[in-house]
Amino acid sequence: MKHLLPTAAWELLQAQPEARLIDVRMEIESLYVGRPPGAINVPWYEYPDLTPNPDVFVKAVVQEVVGLDKPVVLICRSGVRTLDAGVALEAAGFTDVYNVLHGFEGGLNDSFHRSVVNGWRCDGLPWEQL
Repeated sequence: MKHLLPTAAWELLQAQPEARLIDVRMEIESLYVGRPPGAINVPWYEYPDLTPNPDVFVKAVVQEVVGLDKPVVLICRSGVRTLDAGVALEAAGFTDVYNVLHGFEGGLNDSFHRSVVNGWRCDGLPWEQL
């Protein structure tokens, strides 16, 4: 798995149209907090269980990506869930997996707020909220 800062991930997605941006957050996070345009939501785990099922996750990603050799860019809230999700994809045979460092919202600042220290939104990259 390779690691990219959000701006580099955005550049990769623009340069390689076959790349897929997979948002591994729960659906409610993706809908209400926001997400990058074109992101495909495939949760690593979902409420109320909050327990990952790597086999289900991998099968869902396989349906979204044409070929195990195509670039798969993973994003979550802070860049942690994507690490385990990326390991699962590589174990399933994906060969071009990227983790977006700091995720969509980034780390917490001293006031426990996100999106102000680092991350996709902090970097001013495009995003949408439904």
